[in-house]
Amino acid sequence: MSTATLSRVDDHVLAFDDTVTKAVRETSEQLTAVEGPVDGAAWTAAAGDAWHQLPAELRQAVSRFRRHSGDQGVLLLRGLPVGEDLLPDTPATLDSVQSEPSVSAAVLMMIASGLGDPAAFRPEKNGALVQNVVPVPGKEEVQGNPGSVELTFHTENAFHAHRPDFVLLMCLRSDHEGVAGLRTSCIRQILPMLSWVDREALYRADYVTAPPPSFGGRNNHVTEHAVLVGDLFDPDLRVDFAATTTRSGQAELAMAELESACHAQAMEFRLRPGDLALVDNRVTLHGRTAYRPRYDGRDRWLQRTFVLTDLRRSRRHRPNDGNVLVR
Repeated sequence: MSTATLSRVDDHVLAFDDTVTKAVRETSEQLTAVEGPVDGAAWTAAAGDAWHQLPAELRQAVSRFRRHSGDQGVLLLRGLPVGEDLLPDTPATLDSVQSEPSVSAAVLMMIASGLGDPAAFRPEKNGALVQNVVPVPGKEEVQGNPGSVELTFHTENAFHAHRPDFVLLMCLRSDHEGVAGLRTSCIRQILPMLSWVDREALYRADYVTAPPPSFGGRNNHVTEHAVLVGDLFDPDLRVDFAATTTRSGQAELAMAELESACHAQAMEFRLRPGDLALVDNRVTLHGRTAYRPRYDGRDRWLQRTFVLTDLRRSRRHRPNDGNVLVR
């Protein structure tokens, strides 16, 4: 039986001890020895198998979060290895991805396999399963991963019928001043603040969301949708305050009230190397506070992986039953 331990910093943060870190690092290093790119079928399958070799405490925490993501829909795992001793300079290009095996990619892909299946979208960074989230010179004002201004609250890929169920964000390098904060806000906290009039409006299909800049501005298959879907007392949430527009005055008022409530109930995490944030994209919005990059090779560097809990639903969009949706 594993002797690894964890400590619960609060309801949303779990910190692992050196025993867990060492065990995860050893399994990750074994995975990096598997030949082929991170996006390849062999590597993805190996990551799924390696998930079962991780310490039981880690697997139990992730499994519980998958079943119910709690009142905030976010879990921060602290103390995971990222291979910091081998990190190169922070990338600074729009299409930066992690295609070569690495410790951080191994951790992301293994834990993604514990939540469901890692997935990606071909129009976004060519369908890479592990994507770099880094500031890019000249893109500071972009509402997306290359920007460094405040990133507004959003459901990841809210425009898409098969948007991720979970978003994983791992910190490899913090920003210089340590001020950049991952912000989250969960509908489970927001809903009691909304009137029944606003809730009713948010359940109507009176909203349209455009694709993010990372999809190249393509507007194919964008349709009207509701912001709230499902159970009246525990709904799913689908909105991007930078990209969602309304089709009626009541819808506009309701979305304004929703955005105000999101800020009132927001949580903030200042990620440091070895932190992995699991965000339940079905019920929790995320964003980021502003920060100032220096473009000196030591800027903030996160890596991101998406997870679908039911890969079968998107089968017609995934050639050869792979992990990448073509549209």
